[in-house]
Amino acid sequence: MSNPGAETLWHPFAAMNQVRKQRVTMVRAEDVWVWDSEGNRYLDGTAALWYVNVGHGRKEIIEAVAKQMNQLDAYHTFGDMANEPALRLADELAARAPMTGAKVFFTSGGGDSIDTAGKIARQHFALTGQPERTVLLSRESGYHGTHGLGTALGGIAPNRIGGPFVPDVIQVPWDDAVALEKTIAGIGAERVAAFFAEPVMGAGGVLPPPPGYLEAVAEICHRNGVLFIADAVICGFGRLGNWFGIERFDARPDLITCAKGVTSGYQPLGAVLASAEVAAPFWDTPGVAFRHGPTYAGHPAACAAGLANLAVMEREDLLTRARGLETELYTRLTALTDHPLVASARGGVGFLGAVELDPERLAANPGLPGAVSAAARSHGVLSRATISAIAFSPPLTATTEHLDLLAEALRAALDEV
Repeated sequence: MSNPGAETLWHPFAAMNQVRKQRVTMVRAEDVWVWDSEGNRYLDGTAALWYVNVGHGRKEIIEAVAKQMNQLDAYHTFGDMANEPALRLADELAARAPMTGAKVFFTSGGGDSIDTAGKIARQHFALTGQPERTVLLSRESGYHGTHGLGTALGGIAPNRIGGPFVPDVIQVPWDDAVALEKTIAGIGAERVAAFFAEPVMGAGGVLPPPPGYLEAVAEICHRNGVLFIADAVICGFGRLGNWFGIERFDARPDLITCAKGVTSGYQPLGAVLASAEVAAPFWDTPGVAFRHGPTYAGHPAACAAGLANLAVMEREDLLTRARGLETELYTRLTALTDHPLVASARGGVGFLGAVELDPERLAANPGLPGAVSAAARSHGVLSRATISAIAFSPPLTATTEHLDLLAEALRAALDEV
């Protein structure tokens, strides 16, 4: 077969009629760089899909996975089964959690974590005599994966085609705490189970929260008995300069969903962290089982990758590094706002950022973000096209020189388009 997979591999989030005519096949990676099958080198300006936080090719993680697979390659954690890497990683995550007595439920990724958190929230209230609390709230422009519940919670309109089919899911404006409180009052607080919020919205266009917003919505949730769920799938593990992103704000979560950066993408793994209060009816009531779980929850090789990844992050102090780089990235993106295609820049809250494209140009050409992103790739930098913006989230190992290259390539791409 001269071109294997060319007519069989169906890509996520892709217009296959176009992809089948031209695709890019990656073959090698090292630190912030990736190479395609044609020998072209690219700066990985998005850390793949927001997750290669420690950079590519880390031998410590690769060797930890190989060692674990030679010892116990795979086994489940259903019922009373466990494995040492899962037990150790659960302890490590709980120790870093911004809540006391955290319990850790492993998943295979971010979408799994969202579905798991929603089910935990609803069943928590069913077990505590409040079965009418079933409504889940989320924000417009939010992204919570593409599973059933994540599709319903998601606030990016094109992603909701084919769904949502989950009842009792309602969205509120992404930046208005008063609107959340009014929605809860309108529904009746006694019917609302949880509110999902990304500390910084990622796929929705890299939208930092307005000052005081997360603190306000957390207080509204706690005052109304609603569980506050921080979706840290993109924001966690250094992206906001801390472990779960939400610690950046004075907003205590009841549940945290995470994935991606927990292994820096070296193995598929996610988790839900629950406060002691949320977990209590599941842990303390005789005979109660949470009848839910992905097949690969707590996979030993994935958890070994997570342990090695955390060790790299701590040894190299990458959380502090991310805090130092966030302003550097934002400054370079802000410098591009003099371009006629650019309306504004966003960033400064974590090592991620975006340039918002001119709304009039977008209205005339909705495919503009994709065109700019493709042009940036031709100049050696990978970016992420969103509905109206070009987003970046480089590995935490990037340098200021890499950010200079990113900005130069983006300006060249804007000029070209």
